Amino acid sequence: MKETPIKKELVDGLIAELGINDFAKATIREVKQVAAKAEKASGVEFIKMEMGIPGLPAAQVGVDAQVKALQDGIAHSYPDIQGLPALKQEASRFVKAFIGLDVAPEGCVPVTGSMQGTFASFLTCSQAQKSKDTVLFIDPGFPVQKMQLQVMGVKYETFDVYDFRGEKLGPKVESYLEKGNICAIVYSNPNNPAWICLNEDELKTIGTLATKYDTIVMEDLAYFAMDFRQNLSVPFQPPYQASVGRYTDNYMLLISGSKAFSYAGERIGVTCISNKLFHRHFADLAARYEGLPFGLVFSTRMLYALSSGTSHSAQYAMAAMLKAATDGEYDFRKEVSVYGERAHKLKEIFCRHGFHIVYDKDLDQPVADGFYFTIGYPGMTSGELAKELMYYGVSAICLITTGSHQEGLRVCTSFIEDHQYDQLEERMTIFEENNKKA
Repeated sequence: MKETPIKKELVDGLIAELGINDFAKATIREVKQVAAKAEKASGVEFIKMEMGIPGLPAAQVGVDAQVKALQDGIAHSYPDIQGLPALKQEASRFVKAFIGLDVAPEGCVPVTGSMQGTFASFLTCSQAQKSKDTVLFIDPGFPVQKMQLQVMGVKYETFDVYDFRGEKLGPKVESYLEKGNICAIVYSNPNNPAWICLNEDELKTIGTLATKYDTIVMEDLAYFAMDFRQNLSVPFQPPYQASVGRYTDNYMLLISGSKAFSYAGERIGVTCISNKLFHRHFADLAARYEGLPFGLVFSTRMLYALSSGTSHSAQYAMAAMLKAATDGEYDFRKEVSVYGERAHKLKEIFCRHGFHIVYDKDLDQPVADGFYFTIGYPGMTSGELAKELMYYGVSAICLITTGSHQEGLRVCTSFIEDHQYDQLEERMTIFEENNKKA
């Protein structure tokens, strides 16, 4: 056995010190903490792949617009709960330009990041019909969304989409919907953590079933248009970002400024509610909220109660970024394509040293390179692999924490520095040697 870059005893001691009983279930923050402490104690640089934080500078067009708004004195004014009119208009144009859908400006509501968008959406959807009290996750997915439901006491169901792609997806989703208790269906596209992309046929299946069973689809577009296998960056021209919005009126789109525009720190996003859903009156919502339709319950009740609106100056930033993208003056996809390039290099190194890509296919196509990918190693469980890699100064989270039933890890490309490819190559060479089967 070759000596590992970081002593096993050091990592094991830190895991015990933090009270982590099962490393397979360690949260992102816990993995990050172990990595930071091990790096400090050992002096060995960690290759950090656990946190999904943008690793690029914020879009300058947004920064400039926000600074100007602040200098013009906007900070003293409460924002309109419905959102800055200019942002609502630009969000509507952006959805038309890059998804090809018509969503009226009134249905485009600024939120304090998509995290708040999902929280308010869960609240509204789960109260819309008393008979429908459960959310369905098409997993793997973002673990914090389930925590949100835990906080508000809403039930959820979940299944791993790994074995249910293509024609198998419809029967699987319908097996949940036919029970009559599902208020919302949630998935991300591209997917966090697998980076699989549900295609138009699969989204048509979901949309058709959502209409049939009167269920709302929450489409999480945190990684908007970041399927780098096709050029989705030309406004008002196909190909467009795939969306369930083409196949049902029961949809909400969650568009974030965090990844596409690297604007994570200002907590800004837009929830776009279909025209029909926005104006729809649900009897249970109307009884509880003075007869208001779905869209106004979302904004004037849920968002108002949560935060009384969204950062005023950040709305100016988001409006400017969306406008520049829609006008063809700012190619946000070109800026973030570096994530795909990093993923390609990292996958090559891991696979050469005996690892495999867990979620490797979109039906008959290789999965895209992007912000995340998934790795496994023969004979190792998720927890064993995550812990073992810590001895080599590599940190990642286990897929089990994302609702996946597969053994493996989520790798994030956002913090990878150019010099770390050589580091990873050296460390995985030792890893392979130490873990070769006799």
